[in-house]
Amino acid sequence: MTILKVENLNKAFGGLQATNDVNFEMLTGELSGIIGPNGAGKSTFFNLLTGYYKVDSGRISFQGKDITNWSPHRISRLGIARAFQVSNIYPALTTYENVRQAILAQQKRTLNLFTPARRLAKKETQELLEVTGLSRHTDMISGTLSQGDKKRLELAIALGSKPELLFLDEPTAGMSGEETHETMDLVKQLNQEMDLTILFTEHDMSVVFGYAKRLTVLHQGSIIAEGSPEEVRKNETAQKVYLGEDL
Repeated sequence: MTILKVENLNKAFGGLQATNDVNFEMLTGELSGIIGPNGAGKSTFFNLLTGYYKVDSGRISFQGKDITNWSPHRISRLGIARAFQVSNIYPALTTYENVRQAILAQQKRTLNLFTPARRLAKKETQELLEVTGLSRHTDMISGTLSQGDKKRLELAIALGSKPELLFLDEPTAGMSGEETHETMDLVKQLNQEMDLTILFTEHDMSVVFGYAKRLTVLHQGSIIAEGSPEEVRKNETAQKVYLGEDL
């Protein structure tokens, strides 16, 4: 089943064509990656899909519903979540409080005078902390977490909205080698065990070819190659775009 369909997507900033007639599809349960050099249009593409940029022309459909130019909040409510390249957390709150806030927002609940704050969404919060390997950091101020754990926390926050489709923007940026593989193992686990459809961008080719089941290559706002990692690896156009890099 097609969960995401993009048709003839265009976005320009002045004279710069950031996306150029992009056509793209994802099937339910896929773990896919988008790669391309700096300036290829990857972040713009994510921003268009999640409502942070308005589409100039084209169509975006999620589970058959046209969501073109919907607001980020409305898109999130529908079942699409995103974790950003730069950790988007509340650094002064504890790990537990960050995740709980995401869950309460999804449940359209707020803190009130009659229910102790710690009891609200307690079970759901603990489950997400356990799934993402953060249960040992429950009471830590999130701003003091390691880079890897901050990324895990943002992942937990994204999962708090109970998404069916998750976008990850460079999920291993700034991590050590060990943190990188731990994080991507977690992403793979979420994809397989929760049947969560995931699309990620990444510059680390060992991550891209080690975890993605399908790849799309963007260059100057256009898709120049698609297919399995092995098909992309052998694609001459993709090789030229990454001249000097080991695909």
